[in-house]
Amino acid sequence: MSTPVPYAPIYLAGQTGSGKTAVALELSGRLDHPVEVINADAYQIYRGLEIISAAPTAEERSAVPHHLFGILDPTEECDAARFAELAKAKIAEVGQHAIPLVVGGGGLYLKAITHGLAPTPKGEPELREKLDQRTLEDLISEYQSLDPEGAAATNLQNRRYVTRNLEICLLAGRPASELKSEWQDNEPDITAFYLERSREDIYDRINRRTLRMFESGVVDEISNLGELSATSAKAIGIREIQSLIAGETDESTCIEEIQKITRRYAKRQEFWFRRETAFQRIPLTPEQTTGQMTDALTAHLPAPPAR
Repeated sequence: MSTPVPYAPIYLAGQTGSGKTAVALELSGRLDHPVEVINADAYQIYRGLEIISAAPTAEERSAVPHHLFGILDPTEECDAARFAELAKAKIAEVGQHAIPLVVGGGGLYLKAITHGLAPTPKGEPELREKLDQRTLEDLISEYQSLDPEGAAATNLQNRRYVTRNLEICLLAGRPASELKSEWQDNEPDITAFYLERSREDIYDRINRRTLRMFESGVVDEISNLGELSATSAKAIGIREIQSLIAGETDESTCIEEIQKITRRYAKRQEFWFRRETAFQRIPLTPEQTTGQMTDALTAHLPAPPAR
């Protein structure tokens, strides 16, 4: 008896607030084969960040099996390499009996799964100890001299980013940005879609979603958080709501700031995916229903393998 061919994954990307969750659920019910959703969002993997990360609700998760949502404690670190390892293992597991529908908006995390990460060198404790003893200004200066392109695209006030990128430059003898632009597979054979919306549309959706977060109790959610890892603490809105809780700002200002930061993030996402030719763009409009959005996507789906 022949072994069934594993189901190939479907990748569904889009800017934050583009409607990925709704389309994923609709698509899951449309296909003739079983479907299971796999998370590819950097913050939805954490427990306790469900509202702030706009994770699928318990009701939505009950409609179809979901994986890699809320599996890590917020104190845990999770970079693209670890996420890709978890996701690839889950895709392989689910693919034995169902179509893995991989959903997320983070370009780096999705690309780590679909293309394979560049072989950046692991850190060396002795070098890291020396770097940790230097001033941030000194680290920035050397990083800029060794990798001006990478430094221009890095938040130079984040010491962790600067230190790691400088470490890569020193260990590899090449600019970190050059290494990070290399992937194990530059042209993967995948079925992948990007939900595309106009800037006006996505900004309006972001603004309204932020208001819903506050109506859903996001302030209480952040109040209940304890210690956070450097990774989980970067979730958009946490720092702003912590300032609100501390009495350093008012709710209206907090909401406006989160909306503004989220819009900026959406702009970066759009820029990232412009370069990703492996993801087929699916233009959407504000007037479309979830069913119509899914129609636009299913027209481009290949037939799954015979079982």
